[in-house]
Amino acid sequence: MDRWDRVGRCAGYGAALAMSPYLLIKVSWVVGSLLGLAPVGEGFNLAGWVLLNTVTIGMAGIGIALALALVRPWGMRIPGWLVAFCTWTGAGFLVSILPYAVLSTVLDAQGSGATKRGDDSAMPGWEGTLIQFSFVGMGLGLALALPAYLRRRWPEAFTARVGDGSRAAVPWAAVVAAVVGLAWAYWAVGGTLGVAHPAQRDTNGYLLTGVGALWALAGSTAVWMLVRQRPTRGPHRLLLTLGWLGSGSLFAWSGWKLPLTLFVALAHPSDVTLPENLAVAAVLHLAAVVAGVGMLRSLVGSRPRTLKAVP
Repeated sequence: MDRWDRVGRCAGYGAALAMSPYLLIKVSWVVGSLLGLAPVGEGFNLAGWVLLNTVTIGMAGIGIALALALVRPWGMRIPGWLVAFCTWTGAGFLVSILPYAVLSTVLDAQGSGATKRGDDSAMPGWEGTLIQFSFVGMGLGLALALPAYLRRRWPEAFTARVGDGSRAAVPWAAVVAAVVGLAWAYWAVGGTLGVAHPAQRDTNGYLLTGVGALWALAGSTAVWMLVRQRPTRGPHRLLLTLGWLGSGSLFAWSGWKLPLTLFVALAHPSDVTLPENLAVAAVLHLAAVVAGVGMLRSLVGSRPRTLKAVP
């Protein structure tokens, strides 16, 4: 076992351990509300509150199982596409949001000792800290454990040199991702073209848009370098990692923002107003989803006959 593999295995166990506080907190909310020992979230009845938190408990359990699948022998027996897709999507959600978590924490450092649940009911500051720790820890763990797992299962993908011609180039995906990233970067720095309600934008919105732009541009650059036909001195593992995380971020975040945007555009809910022009936002999210899938295809789908699981 080399150093890269040891780091990946430690990261996988660490990710599972980091998600445990979130799981326990959610279980305590469900049990406490059922026994009348904890308040039901504002805006929810008991059944809705229990259902919501039961779903998140299940999601946390899946996340822990996924982290363990990256390091335990039985994870090598699960269909590779399933593990890779779930981890790619999960990393796209969690890892890509880490810069936002750091920046928002710095900006909100002057906040009080209590925070808010998603339902607007106050909870102790230590619970909020543990929840944030769980997501940050899971994100960092997946970022390190996923490449190590892929390297063990598909070593051929990590032995090719950058630009050696062994990959099928899909330049359109990188180009589309770069266009989307530039559009989001324009909005993040205050651009108003394509923004229907500028007054609705706030610091969090600027940060989230900027982080999305960062990952779109980083991922597109990495994929473009990986599919070039002439060699480059770029570090191969770093480019693979950036390509995976960038494409996952595009697919995961725009994958849930697109239905939300379409819902707002069609249903016109009175209590929801998005800053962006809905048609422009929908087109960008659709392009991001397509680009994310195309970038993934360029990373792992060009050599289907050689990417066989290692027993």
